[in-house]
Amino acid sequence: MLPAPTPCLAIGILVQCRPGFEPDASLELQAAARTARLEGSIADGGSSGFTLFQLSTPTPHDELRRRFDLSRLIFSRQGCQLVGSLDNLPEKDRLSPLMSAITALGERFSALLLETPDTNDGKQQSGFLRRFGPLLEDALNQAGLLRSDSPHLPRLHVFLADSKRALLGLSVASEGSAWPMGIPRLRMPKDAPSRSTLKLAEAIMCLLTPDEQKATLRPGLQAVDLGASPGGWTWQLVSRGLRVTAIDNGPMAPSVVATGLLEHLRVDGFTWKPRKPVEWMVCDMVEQPSRIAPLMAEWVAGGRCRRSIFNLKLPMKRRYDEIERCRALIDQRMRAGNIKYILRIKHLYHDREEVTCYLTRR
Repeated sequence: MLPAPTPCLAIGILVQCRPGFEPDASLELQAAARTARLEGSIADGGSSGFTLFQLSTPTPHDELRRRFDLSRLIFSRQGCQLVGSLDNLPEKDRLSPLMSAITALGERFSALLLETPDTNDGKQQSGFLRRFGPLLEDALNQAGLLRSDSPHLPRLHVFLADSKRALLGLSVASEGSAWPMGIPRLRMPKDAPSRSTLKLAEAIMCLLTPDEQKATLRPGLQAVDLGASPGGWTWQLVSRGLRVTAIDNGPMAPSVVATGLLEHLRVDGFTWKPRKPVEWMVCDMVEQPSRIAPLMAEWVAGGRCRRSIFNLKLPMKRRYDEIERCRALIDQRMRAGNIKYILRIKHLYHDREEVTCYLTRR
């Protein structure tokens, strides 16, 4: 009998993030590694749009996956296990060394994700990737390494840290974003009143499973939008047929009012309560996160809504600490009611100095 194939070894964990959030991503990555009892250190990448935790001891990638859950990282737009690194790539032939390194991994892949940092330097590589991507994909297909009909196989990440350095990574679909670099290509809807509508659109796609979306975003369900004006988040809900009570002293856009699915109340979002429980409450109020987190927890724990998506506006410093503080405030309220719950938090592409959260009873 032939021996089972040996899994390739992971040498680190690569996390892509919004430029300027590298310290927060690094702090979170280190904390998660400690919890998983992984020894290693952060490689200082500066303002590079990514951070890297280098393992002290290379670890089989399937074992690392059991110990470390990439999907739980908040500041990670895209994450993978680092399994290879190529430096000093020749300008005239990057395909040959890349194919040699990829073949040496001894793996087959369900998908190829070509990525760069989301920086000005990284964007200069985008034109090259458009030309190079089809060549690499064709070479992988010819070698029998790319199997799009086998979604259980890991995805291959080829991350160009710069023009001469490529990092190779592996992930499964449940660990990282479906989009290269974790950047969804969303179009601004013509009738939406503000670009904030894209934040809720991305949150629905990233924080809810397809089954959850289908079950909870049905026409006729009731929703509340706290801090609704001018209606970017409300538009996402009414466009799906939900009936929305918009709470804000500011005006609502005519395109949202014209749907006939809106009730607009000029009242205080911190004190107003619905007469009956609703399916959804969404909130994009510009307030201190330590005020928003308890309010969101009260809506869910007190039975005002079944589920909520909301933003936490973060300070310029100690962002990770502020998120942990808000997480503790939510947990405190849920524990007081002996309520089991689900809380998902992500720094989305369309977020800026904020994170987006999904909260519901389990």
